[in-house]
Amino acid sequence: MDLYEYQGKQLFKKFGIPVSDGELVADASDAARATKELGGGPVVVKAQVLTGGRGKAGGVKLADDPSDAQAKAEAILGLDIRGHVVKKLWIEQASDIAKEYYLSITFDRGAKQPLFMFTTQGGVEIEQVAEENPDALVRLHVDPLEGFQPWQARKLVYDGGVTDPGEQKQLLGIIGGLYRCFVETDAMLTEINPLIVTPEGEVKALDSKFTVDDNALYRHPDIAAMRDVEAADPLEALAREKGVTYVKLDGDVGILGNGAGLSMSTVDVVAHVGGRPANFCDLGGGGDAQGVVDALEVITRDPQVKSIFFNIFGGITRCDEVARGILQALDQMDMSAYPIVVRLDGTNSVEGRQILAEAGRPNIHPEATMLEGARRAVELAR
Repeated sequence: MDLYEYQGKQLFKKFGIPVSDGELVADASDAARATKELGGGPVVVKAQVLTGGRGKAGGVKLADDPSDAQAKAEAILGLDIRGHVVKKLWIEQASDIAKEYYLSITFDRGAKQPLFMFTTQGGVEIEQVAEENPDALVRLHVDPLEGFQPWQARKLVYDGGVTDPGEQKQLLGIIGGLYRCFVETDAMLTEINPLIVTPEGEVKALDSKFTVDDNALYRHPDIAAMRDVEAADPLEALAREKGVTYVKLDGDVGILGNGAGLSMSTVDVVAHVGGRPANFCDLGGGGDAQGVVDALEVITRDPQVKSIFFNIFGGITRCDEVARGILQALDQMDMSAYPIVVRLDGTNSVEGRQILAEAGRPNIHPEATMLEGARRAVELAR
């Protein structure tokens, strides 16, 4: 779950990471009021959207006073930034900037460890720094069994080339606070870009990028309550409501598999044979009619879908039961507009394919292998 900037900063502040004072508003007149409460200006008016590129899109503007803040807010509210319409603004005290650093922790799946990244070349995309000046980017893994150690913070700061003692002391505290924040919120990413140094030598987080592991939200009801349901993809929101594991992709072959690993493999195989997957959808271990109906309701809400590929491996679940579940589901909803390819393999797969073949449904195409099923689904989508 991605958090808005202001939400990430609320969590940063909770773990002792310095941030600027600010206020969340939803209309232009409140932007003027918030500016007055923050000392009258100057302030920065920031669009709150769950995507990057706000500055380039005109979603971040400096305002001198309350009336200017209101005018800037009017210009930003309603702005479309990469498909996200701005409905909220963060009004923040403007900060003088002497230096811009970058600090983040992400979960390195390959190493199975949290990964610190730090550079004194902040304020730009970290990918740009990594490409143009990789030696300026310090990387450091933390062994979760040993936990974070103070020497790791010192290594980041010294290897990064920070020489000012005052900055070093503040950075050590921020690095430790960020690690506690990362671990205690079950985050997948905590990023500060830029981490600024003011002309007076104060180090603080000027921005926040924060992603929390969805699977851990049951442990954090306060963070779960931060989810903006309206900002979510409507199809993914519908899937969540129905208890369907679904991720929207930009293709025309709807995919439905029983098991996350098989579903991901199906996405890859469809792409391998020249198709474009429309989604990732995991039916789970079962194949009952209601589960199929719920998944198909989500998949067919996507107007790009032209064919549907069921990829079922019968292990604990028998393929003949899945076949009957598919037919029962099709009795409950009109799927005549979609060619449906069904690959059944495993327990009672022959019986399952026979049930589908004898059902007399002209839009159902049984296949015995994943590769042939993917090819057929791609052909039928064209």
